[in-house]
Amino acid sequence: MQFDIKQEGDFKFIDEGQGEVLLLLHGLFGALSNWEGVVSHFSKTHRVIIPMLPIYDMPLREAGLNRLVRFVEDFVNFKKLDNLTVLGNSLGGHIGLIYILNNKEKVQRLVLTGSSGLFEDSMGGSYPKRGNYAYIEERVAYTFYDPKVATKSLVDEIFAVMNSISKCMCIVAVAKSAQRHNMAKDLSSIRVPTLLIWGLNDTITPPLVAHEFDSLIDTTELCFIDKCGHAPMMEHPDIFNHYLASFLNKYKT
Repeated sequence: MQFDIKQEGDFKFIDEGQGEVLLLLHGLFGALSNWEGVVSHFSKTHRVIIPMLPIYDMPLREAGLNRLVRFVEDFVNFKKLDNLTVLGNSLGGHIGLIYILNNKEKVQRLVLTGSSGLFEDSMGGSYPKRGNYAYIEERVAYTFYDPKVATKSLVDEIFAVMNSISKCMCIVAVAKSAQRHNMAKDLSSIRVPTLLIWGLNDTITPPLVAHEFDSLIDTTELCFIDKCGHAPMMEHPDIFNHYLASFLNKYKT
């Protein structure tokens, strides 16, 4: 699917379909293409919006969760969005959680998949190494149960990012910000219906993390996908979309 990336003001984003808004938030190394299966399927029945988070482009002194949450708040206000279903993968889930706690009136439903906020081994126990293609290839493959999902184009995209000193420094700063910001004490304040879709073989936010989210948020449904790593919407898009469609139908607004 070829995405039409729009630009208005300071924002770049995808905006496909009409209807209730699904706001998709990508992760630390996430690309808009990570959500291709969701956009293709749900843009027939919903308005699917993906803002490009400025993870690599923030001033280093501002690089962190707070700045990214403010960006999402500014984007939602700029586009005059309401009655949101927020979907977040990895760091995007963490941003979504903070956004909801700050903007409860805007959000009707929440979907987390491989979300940080409790624990995340974002780089497999190490920070990124610039200029080492084999290392980046290994780390990208580490994200998935099936390493074949880590295509050369995906590895090349991340390698290009990691070869920029300024972008690499922002990534490290954001990753440290996320690690410092544990949300265990805040999650009981989330009251909206929440769907957890987790890879049973996720090595970055393991299944125990999903169970902890499930225990700390009162309104959750937990679905595991077997033979699946940290990005279920990429590795098993049909199963992911099935769980998501059932959830959306169950909690129609």
